[in-house]
Amino acid sequence: MLKLYNTLSHKLEEFKPINPDQIGVYSCGPTVYWNQHIGNMYAFVQWDAMVRFLRFLGWNVKWVMNITDVGHMTSDEDSGEDKMEKGAKREGMTPWEIADKYLGQFKESIDLLNIKPDLLPRATEHIQEQIDLIKKIEDRGFAYKTKTGLVFNTAKFPGYADFARLDLSKQEAGSRVEVDPEKKNPWDFLLWVTNQPNHIMLWDSPWGKGFPGWHIECTAMSTKYLGETFDIHTGGKEHIPVHHTNEVAQGFGAFGHQTANFWLHNEWLSIKGEKASKSSGNFYLVTDLVEKGYDPLAFRYLVLTSQYHSGLDFSFEALTGAQTTLFRLRDLVVGWKQTKDETGFSRETIDKTQDYRQKFIDAVSNDLNFPAGLAVVWEMAKSNINSEDKLDLILEFDKVMGLRLAEAGSEKRETSSEVEELAQKREVLRKQKKWETADEVRKEIEKLGYTIEDKADGYVLKHCHSELVYTERSECDSESI
Repeated sequence: MLKLYNTLSHKLEEFKPINPDQIGVYSCGPTVYWNQHIGNMYAFVQWDAMVRFLRFLGWNVKWVMNITDVGHMTSDEDSGEDKMEKGAKREGMTPWEIADKYLGQFKESIDLLNIKPDLLPRATEHIQEQIDLIKKIEDRGFAYKTKTGLVFNTAKFPGYADFARLDLSKQEAGSRVEVDPEKKNPWDFLLWVTNQPNHIMLWDSPWGKGFPGWHIECTAMSTKYLGETFDIHTGGKEHIPVHHTNEVAQGFGAFGHQTANFWLHNEWLSIKGEKASKSSGNFYLVTDLVEKGYDPLAFRYLVLTSQYHSGLDFSFEALTGAQTTLFRLRDLVVGWKQTKDETGFSRETIDKTQDYRQKFIDAVSNDLNFPAGLAVVWEMAKSNINSEDKLDLILEFDKVMGLRLAEAGSEKRETSSEVEELAQKREVLRKQKKWETADEVRKEIEKLGYTIEDKADGYVLKHCHSELVYTERSECDSESI
């Protein structure tokens, strides 16, 4: 029984699909005005693994992730500058060029991490759908006009504050009132913006030339591709009080009911206790990790060691450990591929195989507890069932984990530039006969998951396996790097 924590009800609920033949999942995707960093990727790895798990359970899934390329203000509300225009000014490009540039960067990142949404619809390619949806909202009496554009009247939706458990009496009204004093309520929000004639991206509409508010695109595109009611909507916890609260309101305004049955929200990835963000500058791109010598799937593995609503405190020490463990897992897969067991398929072996599969399902079914699922993976790996069954099981489990274990043995491992620099530094120290200092450098290399073996004509670096995760074998990889 799959259970998920539903922000809509604020409790853990059994997941029951609307239509088992086609489960609809919608994820709030990136605003492509700048690079998407590993903090953004944390969420997308979690939701990708969730979609994989739904398919593992036998359901067909359609996963839609939007691309925001207009209308997202820097405040996440109605104030500030459109992020796309901000990006365009920063780099001396048009918003369209900025969107294409950073959409490319996003696609490169999700490809490296084996994240595979089915559809990536862009907001600017769905302007008519947004206009049509706004018309429905207006026709049902949920909108009114002001000097800034067409505004959603939250007073028409009595449950507006319920989703995020907002205390509207304590909401800061100042900034919103200053933006539009004609608003009936400070938290009413724009559906269509008409008071910015110099905005680069403008479209004709029944309310005047302008552009859509940020929130309307998600309701328009999710319902276009998944229907008026679909199964799961995901996003970061920062979306709860504004963006998703407004999406819920728009659904009721347009259709008279909620659009998604389950709303899931991830905690953030942090670096040294602080949220990874563009504004703070404490972020890394997936390509940065690759340039440092890390396999991008080591980051995916690291993300899966955390549950989505717990978040992750990132460090390179943790990433090194994850890479060591991933390499060990790949080595086991290669070994199982090469081993021909003569033990056959006893009743005991068949029962154990089925037990491990069910244990994996039960673990992950507890609100997408991928860390518990990984524990089952390693328990199975250390068990006494035959290698063929281990291989079959690990490749089954990898349909969820997405670590590309079927390709194990074909990948090329490279040492990081940091390790190479340390190795070269140690070699110089040895030639200078500074043995104690050279030994200290050796210890630094070992902390990064490598050992160094001295040869007559230089040295050989080897990647070590992690004793902490798999205790049956602790020596270094026999294959030199």
